[in-house]
Amino acid sequence: MSTVTEAIATPGALKRLADEGVSIWLDDLSRKRITSGSLAELVASGSAVGVTTNPSIFQAAIGSGEGYEEQLTDLAVRGVTVDEAVRMMTTADVRDAADILRDVYDASGGRDGRVSIEVDPRLAHDTGATVAEAKQLAWLVDRPNVMIKIPATRAGLPAITEVIGLGISVNVTLIFSLERYREVMDAYLAGLEKARERGVDLATIHSVASFFVSRVDSEIDKRLTALGTDEALALKGRAALANARLAYEAYEEVFGSDRWLALAGDRANRQRPLWASTGVKDPAYKDTLYVDELVAPGTVNTMPEATLNAVADHGEITGDTVTGGYPQARADLAAVERLGISYDEVVQQLEDEGVAKFEAAWRELLDAVATSLKSKGADAR
Repeated sequence: MSTVTEAIATPGALKRLADEGVSIWLDDLSRKRITSGSLAELVASGSAVGVTTNPSIFQAAIGSGEGYEEQLTDLAVRGVTVDEAVRMMTTADVRDAADILRDVYDASGGRDGRVSIEVDPRLAHDTGATVAEAKQLAWLVDRPNVMIKIPATRAGLPAITEVIGLGISVNVTLIFSLERYREVMDAYLAGLEKARERGVDLATIHSVASFFVSRVDSEIDKRLTALGTDEALALKGRAALANARLAYEAYEEVFGSDRWLALAGDRANRQRPLWASTGVKDPAYKDTLYVDELVAPGTVNTMPEATLNAVADHGEITGDTVTGGYPQARADLAAVERLGISYDEVVQQLEDEGVAKFEAAWRELLDAVATSLKSKGADAR
């Protein structure tokens, strides 16, 4: 892991991004990033005002074992289960990161300074278990600036409503389709209405909706390349931005509705769109593409370290690059459909793959921790 010195040294483009109303969150966390002071430096410089995690991030961090040796030994001696060990390590990291970001949280009135942790991805299709896990994670981390990540699966939607209704802040993840995004916003509003009925102060509840970007281009570009026509090739690299821009249009519509205004009167907070998966996967594209071209007020962009450094170095922040692009966005997605590429099929495939990838990463993490616990337990004896 590098030390994000590039981002700290050259905050110009990052500051311009923040000035446009975009909150910059780091899509990474590890014990080493915490203990080395790297995260604290990044936060102190204003380069990032939040942190997101996911099962793949924890698999990479904890799977390496670096920085976790002492805790793993203690857990092994106690004879805890593998699942408990993983939860103790991940929640410890999130708790420490939340403490580092606490001043940002306080200064922003809870809007930023957030650290997200995801429910066990194996529960993605179980509403009741997801709610129970979300409650447990919020209790374990025990910090007001934690956000619990819930996937936007069919079973995740009622879980979002219930968890928000309990007054727990939520980061909804793995959103790929415009239809599902509208359902997520509806679930959030329903949760706020439940919370209001229960007497919860709506001002204390925050949420973001993580709309995934680069994976859309990866899948649609693959299909356009297979078609190989000039028309198809001319559409490469346009679907993901079009999809995200139309998501922002839907956000403006929902959070301008009478239903929302009634909640806003009770001090509710908007559920901000969060651009996720913003690292460019095709080397033919500029590495800051999904940051430069998705600038709009009231959004969050969570970036892997490489993207954060690239934006700091050569990002081109030229103002709002979203709201004026709705007609072109609709035209681009319509053109893809005319070529026989089904939008509905693609976004469902991406949701299924996203859940499967996180579940696989979680199982790899469990296997790695199981091996470490067995080894350290034997050493202790």
